[in-house]
Amino acid sequence: MPNMSPTKTPMPKQAVEERIHNFYEVELGYTSEQAQLEAQRCLHCKNPQCVQGCPVNNRIPDFIERIREHDIEGAYEIISINSALPAVCGRVCPQERQCESRCVRGIKGEPVAIGRLERYVADTHHSMGLHKHPAIRPNGHKVAIVGSGPSGLTCAGDLAKLGYKVTVFESLHVAGGVLVYGIPEFCLPNRIVEREVENLEAMGVEIMTNMVIGKTLRVRDLFDMGYEAVYLANGAAWPQFMGIPGENLNGVYSANEYLIRINLMHSYRKNPDTPIMKGGHVAVVGGGNVAMDAARAAVRLGAEKVSIIYRRSEAEIPARREEVKHAREEGIEFHMLCNPVEINGYFNPDDPEDPKNGFVKGVTCVRMELGEPDEKGRRKPIPIKDSEFYMDCDTVVISIGTVNNPLINKTTKGLAVNSHGGIITDAACKTSREGVFAGGDVVTGPATVIAAMGAGRAAARSMDNYIKNKFGR
Repeated sequence: MPNMSPTKTPMPKQAVEERIHNFYEVELGYTSEQAQLEAQRCLHCKNPQCVQGCPVNNRIPDFIERIREHDIEGAYEIISINSALPAVCGRVCPQERQCESRCVRGIKGEPVAIGRLERYVADTHHSMGLHKHPAIRPNGHKVAIVGSGPSGLTCAGDLAKLGYKVTVFESLHVAGGVLVYGIPEFCLPNRIVEREVENLEAMGVEIMTNMVIGKTLRVRDLFDMGYEAVYLANGAAWPQFMGIPGENLNGVYSANEYLIRINLMHSYRKNPDTPIMKGGHVAVVGGGNVAMDAARAAVRLGAEKVSIIYRRSEAEIPARREEVKHAREEGIEFHMLCNPVEINGYFNPDDPEDPKNGFVKGVTCVRMELGEPDEKGRRKPIPIKDSEFYMDCDTVVISIGTVNNPLINKTTKGLAVNSHGGIITDAACKTSREGVFAGGDVVTGPATVIAAMGAGRAAARSMDNYIKNKFGR
């Protein structure tokens, strides 16, 4: 019998007073009974718009139907047809703007909790220990993938299934890209990403870490090594700053550095090798998911106060609603329609040796109002004259976006890029250089995990066609 409840089945999560003191996952996942109850809310539409809203066109009603039939392995097999990272997507995809936004149940209530059900299937599959890998017949061809984030891992998996010898080159010492350096443990545990990487390795994919393509090796070196095609999926992780006075003070971090120190360097531990400033008042500039992650991590590091400073109103905030809700629950203050114009430092003219000299003392902000929409359709924030005010703080984290690292562009001849440094491709992910493909954030700029996966899947198809046409099988 269908469950006609207008609201989603709640997911258990850690109590606020507990989770602000640890880095364990906040949301605990559905039980079997809760998943069954939520699966009964799906109407299994004849023309499922939720599928159209998914960048990789997951067969959503079909896998939910398998949950209702208590066939978890069947559900997992259906998801795996189009998604290489279901445990990841079930946690970090913005379903409210994608698949769930198209769900007919959302017209008169809340949509089906598609993301929670996908997570349930993936987690249950892995807990059962049933890891089937397809029988792969090597086809004698080699491909290289630059970057081990969601786009690179997806492309690697698809090509491995087709028989390619795949090598993934990762610049950091751990595979996973943004999934491990940019998303905190309380949102996406690293073990889940490790598990997906291990699955790829079991399929024959080779992961080479500490390999900076453009420096350790150049793209042309990869071709000299016998790789017949190269996929550039190195993301867009070059942090942007505001260009205001005081950004070089001690206690100012880009969100990337702040989260890398926490996520990969374990700065939250006692006496870490890579320290990070803790305590005091932490001000995070920005309104995206990364800003929320940084602010919520600061709470867990022991900050007495954490503030979000965002230049637009809450209606325009780009972060997931769930992230904003969790941040508010955890005591984070939101200062909307504000923007820093200067980061103020501490200087003691009477004592040049004062250890506080050169550290952040506060930020000077200006209040904003919304004007006409910009080129993306969002109302442009405009400073209000004579509205400056001072906010006392000890640490500032800048989270206003990222751009492409120009290293590969500068060391690869014949690779066309746009004015933002993004690699230019056609619809088949082909770049201006023969045999070189690109996709994900390195092409589009910062986007979602599932969009990057969609690009990885498209690139795998295109690379397969290219190699078949050029080299045969």
